[in-house]
Amino acid sequence: MPPRRRGSSGFRGVRVRPRGRFYAEIRAGGFRLTLGTYNTPELAARAYDAAAWRFRRPGHDMNFPDVESLEEAEFLAPPPCLVDDEDRRRHRQVQRRIAIAEHDEQLMRQWRAQFPNDVVNTDAFFADLRAQRRFNRRHRRAVAEFELENPNTTWTENDPRWDDIWTETTSDDE
Repeated sequence: MPPRRRGSSGFRGVRVRPRGRFYAEIRAGGFRLTLGTYNTPELAARAYDAAAWRFRRPGHDMNFPDVESLEEAEFLAPPPCLVDDEDRRRHRQVQRRIAIAEHDEQLMRQWRAQFPNDVVNTDAFFADLRAQRRFNRRHRRAVAEFELENPNTTWTENDPRWDDIWTETTSDDE
């Protein structure tokens, strides 16, 4: 049987994944052994070579023919990426959260289409709230600046109201 062709990654047993990572696998005796996904094609090729040594493949089937033993190949190969139950649980949890967020966005789009007056009223409410907060910040700052200039102030040195002097009061504040 002729040796397998080298894929787009340039290494035997290594394929490029859609997100730019590299997937390593080896075939033997009618089955396929997944070796994992790696950040570089060289790491994936090292993992392939370590597996090829374990299957006692000939030297011309290796990606790095300068490796002379199984021990050296295993030393150069990256540690395997193990997927355990905790990883699967976290993945399911993230997928559930994404599904909930997508459902929420869909419901919000429907709500906006069905009740455009509520959208306008909500926007007006939050605009008023921002204006009120901006006014309160400006008032607190003005009081603090007045107390700073007043020689008979009743504020102590550690009074937290002094911090209002540093409060930003631009019109872009929210």
